[in-house]
Amino acid sequence: MQFKGKWIIITVLTLTWGSSFILIKKSLESFTPLQIGSIRVSICGLIFMGIGIPAIKKMDRKTLGYAILTGSIGNFIPMFLFPIAQTRVSSSMAGILDSLVPIFVLILGTLFFKIRGTLLQWAGAFIGFIGAAMLVYFSSGYFGESDPLFSLLIVLATICYAGSASLVSHRLAHVSSFELSASVFTLWLIPSLIVFLFSGFISDFHGTTDQWKGLGYLSVLSLCGSAMAVVLYFRLIQTTSAVFASMVTYLMPVVAVFWGLLSGEHFSFWYIVAGVLILLGIYLVQIKSSQKKKALPSRR
Repeated sequence: MQFKGKWIIITVLTLTWGSSFILIKKSLESFTPLQIGSIRVSICGLIFMGIGIPAIKKMDRKTLGYAILTGSIGNFIPMFLFPIAQTRVSSSMAGILDSLVPIFVLILGTLFFKIRGTLLQWAGAFIGFIGAAMLVYFSSGYFGESDPLFSLLIVLATICYAGSASLVSHRLAHVSSFELSASVFTLWLIPSLIVFLFSGFISDFHGTTDQWKGLGYLSVLSLCGSAMAVVLYFRLIQTTSAVFASMVTYLMPVVAVFWGLLSGEHFSFWYIVAGVLILLGIYLVQIKSSQKKKALPSRR
């Protein structure tokens, strides 16, 4: 890929994924977390099923089992955890906490896949957690705008993403990343449609101006923040490197904070300190492992 092309893609990914948290916040003004999560997964499943169904048919039973598990923790569950959490957590805080994924990749790799981290990487994990704890403390105690328990749902979502990444790297490396992404969305299409039918969307939707506006936010979130971004992310990984693509992790919180400030969310000096500690921790964690990292089946 040409120099300008890769920077265009990383800019689009940063803006897209960094904006997903404010889009969730705007969508919550019209819809419930269950409606938001089920619509997102359903749209992505419908988009990718043409590629996902043939990919699923080629999988053996063991691979299919890992693909189902990867889809559940890497796609289905986080799609609901984020909107539930953001009913009580600011979008900027959600964006910063979402950066914890690489730290949990290190921890889960050590616990379940016999990956040994260096002393420097573990120091990075510790620094990152200090930053996360500071962020949760000051957002709930200083301004009282976020609930610590709901903040933990964001952390749980990052653990899910990390678990998915670990499965892809150690159990699904033989499946092409694009086919894997398409298959996991397709596998969870039916469950998401079932949740959608019981979410009350059909009875609650009356075609009001606010609801149509919310549906617009949700459509952009699904089409751009999930489907399109996945394709671009894999294109970036395949044509550059995981090291270069990981820049999204550092740039995305900046965009999330920017949108949060525009929407009137509180922000303090301590948020900056906490965010810097988290990003420093991520940098230390990725120093050795980033070269070997495989693309995630999807994020957000």
